Amino acid sequence: MGCSSSSTKTRKSETSLKAALIIQNWYRGYKARLKARQHYALTIFQSIEYADEQGQMQLSSFFSFMFENYAHVHKEELELRHQFLESEQDMRDRLDYVDLIDVPDSYNGPRLQFPLTCTDIDLLLEAFKEQQVLHAHYVLEVLFETKKVLKQMPNFTHVQTSPSKELTICGDLHGKLDDLFMIFYKNGLPSESNPYVFNGDFVDRGKYSIEILMILCVSFLVYPNDLHLNRGNHEDFMMNLRYGFTKEILHKYKMKSVLILPMETNRDYDTDSTHNKVGVTFNAHGRIKTNGSPIEHLPKHEWEQIIDILWSDPRGKNGCFPNTGRGGGCYFGPDVTSKILNKYQLKMLIRSHECKPEGYEICHDGKVVTIFSASNYYEEGSNRGAYIKLCSGTAPRFFQYQVTKATCFQPLRQRVYTMESSAIKILKERVISRKSDLTRAFQLQDHRKSGKLSLSQWAFCMENILGLNLPWRSLSSNLVNIDKNGNVEYMSSFQNIHIEKPVQEAHSTLVETLYRYRSDLEIIFNAIDTDHSGLISMEEFCDMWKLFSSHYNVLIDDSQVNKLANVMDLNKDGSIDFHEFLKAFYVVHRYEGLMKPDVTNLV
Repeated sequence: MGCSSSSTKTRKSETSLKAALIIQNWYRGYKARLKARQHYALTIFQSIEYADEQGQMQLSSFFSFMFENYAHVHKEELELRHQFLESEQDMRDRLDYVDLIDVPDSYNGPRLQFPLTCTDIDLLLEAFKEQQVLHAHYVLEVLFETKKVLKQMPNFTHVQTSPSKELTICGDLHGKLDDLFMIFYKNGLPSESNPYVFNGDFVDRGKYSIEILMILCVSFLVYPNDLHLNRGNHEDFMMNLRYGFTKEILHKYKMKSVLILPMETNRDYDTDSTHNKVGVTFNAHGRIKTNGSPIEHLPKHEWEQIIDILWSDPRGKNGCFPNTGRGGGCYFGPDVTSKILNKYQLKMLIRSHECKPEGYEICHDGKVVTIFSASNYYEEGSNRGAYIKLCSGTAPRFFQYQVTKATCFQPLRQRVYTMESSAIKILKERVISRKSDLTRAFQLQDHRKSGKLSLSQWAFCMENILGLNLPWRSLSSNLVNIDKNGNVEYMSSFQNIHIEKPVQEAHSTLVETLYRYRSDLEIIFNAIDTDHSGLISMEEFCDMWKLFSSHYNVLIDDSQVNKLANVMDLNKDGSIDFHEFLKAFYVVHRYEGLMKPDVTNLV
């Protein structure tokens, strides 16, 4: 009986072990599939983000074109504006700006005392935690004081560490105030014994860019030798127009025409003006001047160096080649990194500029570190944030975090589903904005006029028209209907989604085009709308569209544009509320459950 009992136990043990291995293998496969879907979602977010940045770089050339031609169309109006801007030039002194804005007794927000101390940092942090807005008077004082100190400092700062003094390096924050609060909570406030480097991209995208900028500037003024601010590609006037910082200022501050002008002073830490690549200059007072203006432009090679510094990314391939993803800067390989580090006797490059799932990434044989401090950058649960601590004689230490309430207790399955749904939604919006072009491409491939294409043909059309390097085959199940033979019903690419027309008479191609270029158009009109009233005259609207269509070679009947503009002028006052106009071109998702969280889809 003893042998029989032992044999039975052995068989049960073997069965349990086999079951455990089966469950383990299934779970590993399940996690791997979830991770793959998470990776695809992040790839969608990043590809669309970089495509938008590419458009932003291209918009620079349009601004040069626009103002050169617009000067001929509205010469008298521009002369009046020039006189107005010249009169503003007399108000250069700090007090001329600050004295324009009084702080009323009723203001119950933080009141800063100059010269600033660590008490003011605490005061500011506590106020922002309560979602108070710093009065414009203090914002101006901080900006002018920061500008004065920055102009006295060298372009390159040398920082030393010691066994008792570590250095903390933070990456992109992009207006995500909770991430900055988390960093200070975990790592302590800046001080002489706790120095920081913030690696640019403080603003845009998030809702609290001005609060982050104020905290960093006040901390810098209190500890100018222990808190260091590097410029990122989003510390730029044009980027702020597209990605939200300008809108945030206009929303939070009523004295906008006073506040925005000196705000732009700090977009470039080394000069009094920021320049775009092709000749339009936004000077220290936010003014636009075209070629031939008294302001001298940076030489082309110098500006290209700035673009390379602010826009480039490391890649695994050796050499240096154009950054086709972003449309600016370059990709640089391990050989380039080694050459530069050896030339200047450096050990490592710590940079930011790219969202990483874990908040950081190490590449080029450990010689390049990317640090990204904005958690949940694309979507709740999409990525962690991180910062680095450096100490003399030790390896860099990485600290990760994720500031979120909604997803802390959600399983990976639900987090991936949320990310995937959001990613597919914005991808669908990109698809519908090119419906006419995609339909023509599909039909050219559909020689039998069957309404179906092979998966390869469909993927080719999607990548060729949208210009997004995505795993289209893997994404196809979430985007189109596929028959039992594996062929794609290509018109299902547009199902359950459309652009809501502002007027029924508008031509579909015009609606798609306006939607596709809505961000570019908004930037253009914000530049023209010098008083920031949000109103564009009918004549301005029509003239600017003609220039826009001419530059981009977009063939739209002018009569359609004129008709649309007239219909949109609801109160017939000769002006268009452009922000409301843009909102009229919103994308409607008739079926929000693009990917139901069922068992078959998730496992």
